Amino acid sequence: MVRQTTQIRGQAVTNQVTKLFTIEEANKALPLVRLITQDLAELSGEVFQRQQRLSRLASGREITGDDPYSEELMLVQEQLDVQMQRLNELIDELRELGAEPKNGPGGRIDLVDFPSDMDGRMVYLCWQLGEANVSHWHELDTGFAGRQVLPGYEVLPEFSDPEVDASMN
Repeated sequence: MVRQTTQIRGQAVTNQVTKLFTIEEANKALPLVRLITQDLAELSGEVFQRQQRLSRLASGREITGDDPYSEELMLVQEQLDVQMQRLNELIDELRELGAEPKNGPGGRIDLVDFPSDMDGRMVYLCWQLGEANVSHWHELDTGFAGRQVLPGYEVLPEFSDPEVDASMN
């Protein structure tokens, strides 16, 4: 069993990696992973915006009954709490499959790493929302910036699903 610590929204999360994926297994899991990641990416973007809004509203204020913004601040915080709970549920769903959700370059959680063995060392097979298949990998410590195309793999055009495309607009 391998322990891996990752950062999600600035918080260190330790996960025990018990499953190592082959490229074929990672690609076979993509239909479900894609659905979960679509929800996760959308919600993580909303959570980030709500956190920023709450920070702006609360800046320099004490939340008291006398402050006209107190009610709005409490409402935004309650909504954020509900969204964070759902965000954690989606993250847990991916982890139950053996995959690791990660923040993408745009700040949303739209990357998924699949632990794998390559030439006797543990690496991540890497997939980003919108990609047609798992066709990249990177070392554990290099992240998205270290992504490389898998040897012998073709990078296919982006995945297009009319329902997913409509929900992103």
